[in-house]
Amino acid sequence: MTRHVLLRGLACDREGCVVDQHELRAQCLAFPGAGEEFPFGDEVSVFKVGGKMFAVCPLDDEPLRLSVKCDPELAVQLRAAHPAIAPGYHLNKRHWNTITLDGSLPDQMVADLLGDSYDLVVASLPKARRPPDR
Repeated sequence: MTRHVLLRGLACDREGCVVDQHELRAQCLAFPGAGEEFPFGDEVSVFKVGGKMFAVCPLDDEPLRLSVKCDPELAVQLRAAHPAIAPGYHLNKRHWNTITLDGSLPDQMVADLLGDSYDLVVASLPKARRPPDR
């Protein structure tokens, strides 16, 4: 049985399902100041805060792949420990990981990695560009 991924309260009502593009999009846009753009074409969602990317997801991938920013030392450790985590696809491999959302990672871990990516990007923004609620 495939384990399903739940991201911060997003429920999956189908047995053995994995988070879909709509659930993932809702989670990314739930962060304060987050927006969605399509600079790489209609098939790739890029989620930004303060004009900087914190998540990238090709919408047609099955299973979905989510690229998130990560502390470089942690990124290497995560890749070594989890087959579903690889160096960032078409991104700076030192600072980005791509997570395959196939249900093999704990739900909370995926949510935490997405939240950490958002937090890293927000922390790098000038104070004037940071969202007020974070």
